[in-house]
Amino acid sequence: MNHSTAMTFPNKPLALLALVGLCLSIELGAQVSPQVMEDGRVTFRCRADHADRVAVHGQFGAAVELEKDGSGTWSGSTTTPVEPGVYEYRFKIDGRDTIDSRNPQIKPQRWPNTSILHIASTPPALWDIRDIPHGTIHRHVYHSKVLDQHRELIVYTPSGMTDEKLPVLYLAHGYSDNQRTWTEHGKAHSILDALIHEKRAVPMIIVMSDAHAIDPGGKKFNAYAPKNTEAFSRELLEDVIPFVESHYPVNSSSTHRAFAGLSMGGHHALSLALSHSESFSHIGAFSAAPPSIPDLSSDEVSAINTHLRLLWIACGDKDFLFARNQAFHAKIKQLNIESNYQITPGADHSWPVWRGYLIDFVPKLFR
Repeated sequence: MNHSTAMTFPNKPLALLALVGLCLSIELGAQVSPQVMEDGRVTFRCRADHADRVAVHGQFGAAVELEKDGSGTWSGSTTTPVEPGVYEYRFKIDGRDTIDSRNPQIKPQRWPNTSILHIASTPPALWDIRDIPHGTIHRHVYHSKVLDQHRELIVYTPSGMTDEKLPVLYLAHGYSDNQRTWTEHGKAHSILDALIHEKRAVPMIIVMSDAHAIDPGGKKFNAYAPKNTEAFSRELLEDVIPFVESHYPVNSSSTHRAFAGLSMGGHHALSLALSHSESFSHIGAFSAAPPSIPDLSSDEVSAINTHLRLLWIACGDKDFLFARNQAFHAKIKQLNIESNYQITPGADHSWPVWRGYLIDFVPKLFR
């Protein structure tokens, strides 16, 4: 850009203003990360004066190696355009993972280290913001009697709420995430807005609680999961569900109550299906870490099949938990527990898969 050209404008104040605006746009551009370029490539920037190497690792493709300029700012772009979608990425600065400090979109996690790149589709995907009626996200802090501590609850209510009593889907996150991840990264609220608007799903309330009833404290999942799920289930049944039913117009019948979860949340879902089927009519397990199956009598199996209108289990064949899901499904099939088991070719253990599972699962509820 030839700055002197601007100075030749006959109106000197306007010329000076144009020059200031041009310099400001260049400076602001240097501060943006991530920045989607006109050709569809994405540029990342990071200030790390004393670093020797900076790269970006994400779900959009190969790692991007950044180069440092004289001011200590590192920058670099993807070699090819990035398709629309919602991606996770992180900077690796001299081998240490960190968020993109210039990007306010951070994935909610117990140990945050991941930023979000959201590129909208044309026309919009179900998880993109669309020009349709939108529901409301509510945040509650409540006291859990079961755990004797204050906890946070995220609730989605659909657009056009009245006094009509609605069904409820209780939705659980995975091991590294928290109660805010299903909305801020999973885009559950946008997906429900779109599905309800298109009449592919009935209006419903979604409740997202903290799936960590017990702090993992660095324990491996298999050692932590049984006690955590037991505590989570008690809190759900004794604290969370009564709280929701006292604050929202909810149909309290178990036929109007569903539960679904991913990974660790899928462990919760399958545990509830086996131990508390009387409290739900629909259960969904997305890429679950399956629990051990207790010895069940024929009467207990019959009760599960009677209570659950749908036990929906889905996992990708590239998921590290696929073999465990295969074994779990074979076992419940041997016990004559009815289920709908979906294998997704090529799918791994990631949020793009779980958004798709939510889109598939929700239209099956409360019909």
